[in-house]
Amino acid sequence: MEHNGIALLIDADNCPASKITDILDELSKYGVINIRRAYGDWKSQNLNGWAEILHDHAIQPIQQFAYTKGKNATDSAIIIDAMDLLHGQKLSAFGIASSDSDFTPLAMRLRAAGHKVFGFGEKKTPPPFVNACTKFLFLESLGQPTTTETQVTAPVPTQRKSTNELRCDTRLVNALRNAVTAISDEEGWAALASVGHHINKSWPAFDQRNYGYSKLGDLVIASELFELRRDNHNHMQLRSTGKKSQKPKPTEKSTQ
Repeated sequence: MEHNGIALLIDADNCPASKITDILDELSKYGVINIRRAYGDWKSQNLNGWAEILHDHAIQPIQQFAYTKGKNATDSAIIIDAMDLLHGQKLSAFGIASSDSDFTPLAMRLRAAGHKVFGFGEKKTPPPFVNACTKFLFLESLGQPTTTETQVTAPVPTQRKSTNELRCDTRLVNALRNAVTAISDEEGWAALASVGHHINKSWPAFDQRNYGYSKLGDLVIASELFELRRDNHNHMQLRSTGKKSQKPKPTEKSTQ
């Protein structure tokens, strides 16, 4: 589903510049990114990586001085701008690129106003911010690491989980099974795409790439948890492989 009119707000202090292409590619799946802004103190050498690529991606740099040592003025600037955009622009979604939990209230406020919120951050991002977003994507699972990232301190790309590892992941297994149960037809079959959408409603950070799979269908096949088939349009459907529960037999009345 496209969300025409998306604003991408980047916390340059807490988001690696090397991931901007992956962020833009991912967010573009949901609509047109009309507003692109990156916030930080551009006099700081720590943001040199960002300064070199801003114009290539049509990102507007927003200068924010560190007025007080130890205080992050960038967060406040992003929050203020987001609220101005919420009331002054016809947007349907926001993208927030940061691993900072300070944006949790902002994400909740934007969603309360009826907007989708797509979060992007590293796996160290605190759960409150992750769960406050409509959809949250971990940067380690997007794209391929650059040479610089590999040589320095970038996380190792997610390795593909084995069948046994997938089946031992209680949260994943429960999420898949509960989704299938919730949306299945009378025969127990559920459309794969609908399963993914249902899971993301309660688990914003769910993404098959976190398990090393490029497609949800590949993850489901590897899990070996479901029966699989294709419908008339060649769309995958799945059904739990567990034994069907038998209806309890009616209790016989005792004759006295």
